[in-house]
Amino acid sequence: MVSVPRLVIAAPASGSGKTTVTAGLMAAFAERGLDVSPHKVGPDYIDPGYHALAISSAASSGASGAGRSRMGDARPGRNLDAYLCGPDRIAPLFLHGAAGCDLALVEGVMGLFDGAAGQGELASTAHVAKLLRAPVVLVVDASSQSRSVAALVHGFASWDPGVRVAGVILNKVASDRHEAMLREALEGCGVPVFGALRRTRAVRAPSRHLGLVPVAERHAEAVDSAAALAARVREGCDLDGLLALARSAPPLSGRAWDPEEEIHRAMDAVPGAGVRGGRAARPVVAVAGGAAFTFSYAEHAELLTAAGARVVPFDPLRDERLPEGTGGLVIGGGFPEVYAPELSANEPLRTAVAGLAASGAPIAAECAGLLYLAHSLDGEPMCGVLAAKARMSERLTLGYREAVAVSDTSLAAAGTRVRGHEFHRTTIVPGAGPEPAWGLVHPERRTEGFAQGDVHASYLHVHWASVPGAAARFVDRCAPPAG
Repeated sequence: MVSVPRLVIAAPASGSGKTTVTAGLMAAFAERGLDVSPHKVGPDYIDPGYHALAISSAASSGASGAGRSRMGDARPGRNLDAYLCGPDRIAPLFLHGAAGCDLALVEGVMGLFDGAAGQGELASTAHVAKLLRAPVVLVVDASSQSRSVAALVHGFASWDPGVRVAGVILNKVASDRHEAMLREALEGCGVPVFGALRRTRAVRAPSRHLGLVPVAERHAEAVDSAAALAARVREGCDLDGLLALARSAPPLSGRAWDPEEEIHRAMDAVPGAGVRGGRAARPVVAVAGGAAFTFSYAEHAELLTAAGARVVPFDPLRDERLPEGTGGLVIGGGFPEVYAPELSANEPLRTAVAGLAASGAPIAAECAGLLYLAHSLDGEPMCGVLAAKARMSERLTLGYREAVAVSDTSLAAAGTRVRGHEFHRTTIVPGAGPEPAWGLVHPERRTEGFAQGDVHASYLHVHWASVPGAAARFVDRCAPPAG
């Protein structure tokens, strides 16, 4: 049994202010010197970046020297997605990310009870809260209501007895009088109010076609916003009461997720896998980063490392060469469409990526990586690894997918079943190569992506914690360092 003080920050609907309130709470508690562990329900890559920034910037500016040295490097934001990873992995992944923390804060997704379409509570904030046995604090947009807030909170608190809605934070409150009316209405509701935050435009994060602009693209401005959020939460929320509520969460049973154990199990399950994992010379896996490629789950690098790789980040916007000795390449999601001219202008790196693919080295590309490997993106030349052209589209493609590997690739043997997620406003023609990467089986049936030699390129985002064999297989195919 493991005791981890924890809260789930939820809301009745999207747009209520979950991200700003959660980031503000994280920053405010980090300023106190607490080691805060950030988590996000669902597949979203962008919010965890704001969480990590809020904690790291607040800790460096507000925590005592002892607190900063104890916390060391800031914890990465981590996702808890019961659809992608399965319900049984949620508590282990949480315990892995939150190990040794003083407080774990979990931001929800959409409305509290909204989950995977047509699958009941699966992957909803309520589902994850149950799996974590965590108290829920409801962030309510109070901008257009007064007494009705009590009916709303009562309904959410009583809808599912398995979900402990233990507090409310009122957001977008207009005035002292408005706050008094809201608090009076909630007095008989049985759910305490832990804060009331005024309307403000000072800390809004800019958005575009796929949601918030990632932290990597506006770091300095985001640091200032985190400080403003922390001040707003300090003034408007009962931090001592929230911490006491978090500490009331019961112990969790089970063991923390361990990437090395996962890799060993994956190797044992696949004959011949991992034959290079014990080498003294660790193959170099280059991982794209920077402003154009910000989408990655922290567990991917941990699994690659556990499988025997030396993970080296690089920035395709700045670096003209791949890291020295690169034996494999991972290009995750992001916004290459925003930086298409700059990525195209870096011809030396595009040539190096094409050369790596031609050499037979494994390349795993998801969404943004797929676009970067294409012949062109919005008319700008890309790496030319794939005989396909990509462009921006008016149509948003969004949702969970079930898929099966059509071909043997660097990530999966043919027949491997996965659950993934699509999230893009681009299209690529053709949508699949002669050897597709995946056959989608739910909610629609079609082939998708490219399996070309040891290149695996697809729009589908897959969380490798659910298929750790992908990391073992990928590293096993990487070329050893020269010499």
